[in-house]
Amino acid sequence: MSDSILTSTKKILGLDADYEAFDPDVIMFINSALGTLNQLGIGPEDGFSISDESATWEDFLGDDKRLDSAKQYIYLKVRVVFDPPDSGWLAASFEEQIKELGWRLNVVRESDAWTDPDPVPVEDPSW
Repeated sequence: MSDSILTSTKKILGLDADYEAFDPDVIMFINSALGTLNQLGIGPEDGFSISDESATWEDFLGDDKRLDSAKQYIYLKVRVVFDPPDSGWLAASFEEQIKELGWRLNVVRESDAWTDPDPVPVEDPSW
């Protein structure tokens, strides 16, 4: 599979790499999924987006193999909006996979950098 985020996503969607008619749509949906992953703590801290085929998975994920499922997450997120399944049970299956992959990616991120969702406030000594 190509290391390009756009090219590999197009391939798994069944689009030829040279066919560019849907690139703006696919890019927009990929960037939306990348934004969601960023909110989960995956990818560069200051965010990440693509504009063409030059952005690679390594640019986004680095060399951490534990994050490879982010590729499937992005594909599924793009697929359900770009080419939604006709079958309700298949759509539900995709949504369940998206939720599970998001949860698992978050677990990996929290194992490296856990953030207390309810931090104890530091007392102000001027009180």
